[in-house]
Amino acid sequence: MRLQLALDIYDIPQSLEILKRLHDVVDIVEIGTPFIIRDGVHAVKAVKDAYPSLCVLADLKIMDGGYEEARTAYEAGADIVTVLAAAEDITIQNVVKAGREYKKEVMADLIAVPDIKRRAMELDTYGLNYLCVHTAFDIQHTGRSPLEDLKLLKSVVKNTGTAVAGGIKLATLPDVAAQQPDIVIVGMGISGQPDMRGVARQMKEIIGQRGVSSERA
Repeated sequence: MRLQLALDIYDIPQSLEILKRLHDVVDIVEIGTPFIIRDGVHAVKAVKDAYPSLCVLADLKIMDGGYEEARTAYEAGADIVTVLAAAEDITIQNVVKAGREYKKEVMADLIAVPDIKRRAMELDTYGLNYLCVHTAFDIQHTGRSPLEDLKLLKSVVKNTGTAVAGGIKLATLPDVAAQQPDIVIVGMGISGQPDMRGVARQMKEIIGQRGVSSERA
């Protein structure tokens, strides 16, 4: 299980300052969609140049132009690129094609997909590296969490890694980690905390304990 830090609301200098404290604790740093919309793939390059050994995910949420958009991010230094699971099949396949050519990874985001089970079963054969269940920011205030969606995803995928995002905090992490996703994605649950390094370290400990339990089971 890997811990992914989502940086959404920050600019490049702010993000690099945060990573001074967290780059050796988190496993993946996400250049979030609002960040990329504002600063472009320059943000990906800036983070990768500063921390070349850190895995960088570009949360492009590609919906069209799969190959070209993915290529742009990979050439900027992204190790993982996201495509929307709601995109056309050919778009997703073209992102996978780019990932293979650049020897990088692809994550499909199931955000807003009405039938997660059906779509996950379809995409499980596409050669993606990860499928991600994601409770949208705009509906998190309703009390929804990604936990049940994660359980469903884990029950149907056979070939693809799993990831989970959507308002995960230190208090909710143990239940999420118990489902053994490959990647746990946390944003303000880390970066919005006064002791962000302390929280990230606690999260890594929880994830590590779950990983040990799974290996021994």
